Amino acid sequence: MPTSTAASSAPEPPHVSSSGGLCAIHQPNLFPRLSTLAKLFAADRWIVLTDVQFAQRDFQHRARLAALGDPGRQQWLTLPTHLPHGRPTLISQARLVDPCRSRRTVELLVRQYYGRSRHWGAVREVLEAVLDTLDTSECVAGVAKTSTIALLAALGWSGEVLDSSEIPTRQNRSERLADLAAATGSTHYLCGPGGLRYLDVGPFDAHGIPVLPFHTPVDADDPLWQWSRWTSSLWALSEIGPGALANRLAARPGAALP
Repeated sequence: MPTSTAASSAPEPPHVSSSGGLCAIHQPNLFPRLSTLAKLFAADRWIVLTDVQFAQRDFQHRARLAALGDPGRQQWLTLPTHLPHGRPTLISQARLVDPCRSRRTVELLVRQYYGRSRHWGAVREVLEAVLDTLDTSECVAGVAKTSTIALLAALGWSGEVLDSSEIPTRQNRSERLADLAAATGSTHYLCGPGGLRYLDVGPFDAHGIPVLPFHTPVDADDPLWQWSRWTSSLWALSEIGPGALANRLAARPGAALP
């Protein structure tokens, strides 16, 4: 697509509180994996992608908990979810089947797996933020978003969080992402390995926004990264604590930064 055409057809940007910097666009995940959290931590802005189809085999409503000292021992934490429009249901439209039961399950399993951690205080703050949301909302995206923001806050992240549904974009997948980055004044788009498999960089080039690949290390001798694409970040937070984890992520490992 020619640069001039793509740029001129992009929607008008909304007002945002700040501009510039790295932008990450990702669906809300329940207690996200470390690979996902690392990408968001490396960004200056997280645009929460809620106006796309809910994926039942993805991580919007579930997380894989790993046992302290034995990350190979894992269990799914799943929030039973109702899709009011069937398979085409958007993430923002998905609802909890039984919020009270989900609350009990979340509290029970997180305490069971991490209650004995010497960093339980930090984990408990993340848990309590999610439990508070479960007390007042049946929106799956809201619960997942809260869990991610609480984890980022525990690590001292001070970036900006925006909702994709409030920003007008075109519908093509890559055009949507490029429009979101441009509308928020972002100077670079941080893209994980999953997105790189399908991303068309043309719409980003049209906006003058470089796409920066983000990869977490592949290190079989480092359990932190060995399990980063499989287990919830709660495990890493419980194992080494917020300060040490923030220091590890602050290096922005694997990001092709300018």
